[in-house]
Amino acid sequence: MSQPGDLQDFIGRHRRLFILTGAGCSTGSGIPDYRDAEGQWKRARPLTWQAFMGQEKTRQRYWARSMAGWRRFREARPNACHRALARLEATGGSELLVTQNVDRLHQAAGSARVMDLHGRLERVRCMGCERRSDRDDLQAELERLNPGWLDLKALQAPDGDADLEGVDFSGFRAPFCSLCGGVLKPDVVFYGENVPRPQVDEAWRHLARADAVLVVGSSLMVYSGFRFIEAAAREGKPVAAINLGRTRAEEFLTLKVEAPCESALAFLL
Repeated sequence: MSQPGDLQDFIGRHRRLFILTGAGCSTGSGIPDYRDAEGQWKRARPLTWQAFMGQEKTRQRYWARSMAGWRRFREARPNACHRALARLEATGGSELLVTQNVDRLHQAAGSARVMDLHGRLERVRCMGCERRSDRDDLQAELERLNPGWLDLKALQAPDGDADLEGVDFSGFRAPFCSLCGGVLKPDVVFYGENVPRPQVDEAWRHLARADAVLVVGSSLMVYSGFRFIEAAAREGKPVAAINLGRTRAEEFLTLKVEAPCESALAFLL
């Protein structure tokens, strides 16, 4: 669908880009993604909000896996894709960067105009009193409560998760809010949970001001991101995508580059 130089020309011609990024931006930083080249799940579907809030045993499983995966997740650093998009912002090429990722690597690379559409994994939210706290502090508490789990070996999974198989989670001590005793949840949007309305409204305002859309590293299978592409196409705004494999928005794309995000955007650096 694209020829060498097409993406550079697209970005050069559109100086108010609404940029939507996904997991493909962060695979180069060692954070696994969820989907294959056909847009299908690589592993079991992610945890839902309903399951997390509804069952203590589900929260035990989540926090045990999170405790194992957090140490490597927090060590991830921005790659060339994140740096290229930060450079694009610095040269005045973006209206807003909306990311579906929860790793804050765009900000670490220097991007300032960023919306964390699905939240921030390095923050924890109490579902009772709404207090926000630091995930590193919770990690220390998890390790204090569960010293016997420190040496378990696990493979890294997306978004700070870890693959712990054949493990009995019933003995794991899940955390509670130290202020009100409420359920603690990562401050991210789970499947089955809605993106906060003020964020969605702000994204719509920026999309209205943009002259084109650039999708970077997302299959767009999740509607929370796909809806912006649908709206852009309705309004006649061109849409370019960088993604290894199929996207949900093939019919709306003006341009598609099937290449790793960091190599496709290398010209920006």
